Amino acid sequence: MKILSGGAMRPLLVEAVPLFERAHGVKAEVRFALTSVLAKEIGDGAAFDIALLPRPELDALAASCAIAPGTQTDIARSTVGLAVRQGAPKPDIATVEALKRTLLAARTIGYSDGPSGSYVAELLQRLGIAEATRPRIRLTSRPVAELVASGEAEVGMQQIVAILPVRGADLVGPLPGELQNIIVYAAGIAAAAANPDAAAAFIGFMATAEAVRIIRAVGLDPG
Repeated sequence: MKILSGGAMRPLLVEAVPLFERAHGVKAEVRFALTSVLAKEIGDGAAFDIALLPRPELDALAASCAIAPGTQTDIARSTVGLAVRQGAPKPDIATVEALKRTLLAARTIGYSDGPSGSYVAELLQRLGIAEATRPRIRLTSRPVAELVASGEAEVGMQQIVAILPVRGADLVGPLPGELQNIIVYAAGIAAAAANPDAAAAFIGFMATAEAVRIIRAVGLDPG
């Protein structure tokens, strides 16, 4: 069985796939890549059994019948959090105003120069602090928490699932709910899947208590 997945789901699938293989006697091959790359490959006729992608992209592929319509199933929800260097005091980010104060007080603020960073840039605009914080912004193509761990940024914002694996950085917590950028990752079965039964079994497995435990452990919420 072949799984195509966005890179953000790597921490989840690295743990969940071996458990599924043992439980169902199925060998699964997983390929991680950028969502945009996978969506193009799937649209161009790539061979696979399951795609695990953000819900809008998966639904678009189902609309073009590259994904079997009706097989889309929400697996996990990814939220954005704030990180500080390991051992540093954890600032208050429980409310919108508290987060705003924390960002204004930070000497440097890290976020991604990729697609996920667009949300943070818009967030700073929404909070009315984009101009005040501009000289202190540190952009990176690496995981943002690595910037925080090295001391290049005092605080950093990125999806929690990308923060937790980084040594030397501590998760403060998720951003306030009213500011969140929730990404729903969903699985869908290929219209031309070679192993549709195994694919359906995998989607069912991801809703079990064992899989949900892993989903939470890696910093995601069940779909």
